[in-house]
Amino acid sequence: MPLWTDMFILGLVLTNFRLLATSRLAAVIQTTVLQAVFLIAIMLAMTPRPWPSLLILLSLITFVVKGALLPWLLSRAVREVKVLREIEPLVGYSASVLTGVALLGLSFLIFLPMKGAVSVGSDFLLPGALFTTLTGLLVIVSRKKALTQVVGYLVMENGVYAFGTALAVEEPLLVQMGVLLDVFVAVFIMGITVHQISREFDHIDTDRLSELKD
Repeated sequence: MPLWTDMFILGLVLTNFRLLATSRLAAVIQTTVLQAVFLIAIMLAMTPRPWPSLLILLSLITFVVKGALLPWLLSRAVREVKVLREIEPLVGYSASVLTGVALLGLSFLIFLPMKGAVSVGSDFLLPGALFTTLTGLLVIVSRKKALTQVVGYLVMENGVYAFGTALAVEEPLLVQMGVLLDVFVAVFIMGITVHQISREFDHIDTDRLSELKD
């Protein structure tokens, strides 16, 4: 179903722009849920029916971890630190969206010469995966709130996950399970760390934390 695959990849790309354009942390977390849904949809659309049981199991685990457990953990952290918006980011939201457009063009520019050389079911999957990874990296370096940076890490991992969907042909379950385990542990630890930072310093701005002395 190449048409559906391309539409789901387009949805994944649009969620990246939503992430770059919004300041509300609740909307940022909701975007990660949408990305989880699109990642699962891409994986299912690329696989001919009947779907193997391992693929269905992987889809369920992906939704539980990326679409429910991690967003719940991040939402809980937002409620505890009582921070609703990312105010005064290092890079403004309009500039972030324009940078995102440039990164999307760069992603297509990198993979355009490989078109036809790598068969992944869609010509847009690898550029979409690279753009998602770069968007997560941009969020990490351009936002001040530690929670937003955690979401950036999660989005960057979503890009890696999309790469795995495209290229892990032989053992996709093992590869994706390894990625899921890594991101779950990382985001879980980051959520606890953000909560402890908020309790000790009454804020979670990483630029101010970098000024702390012994």
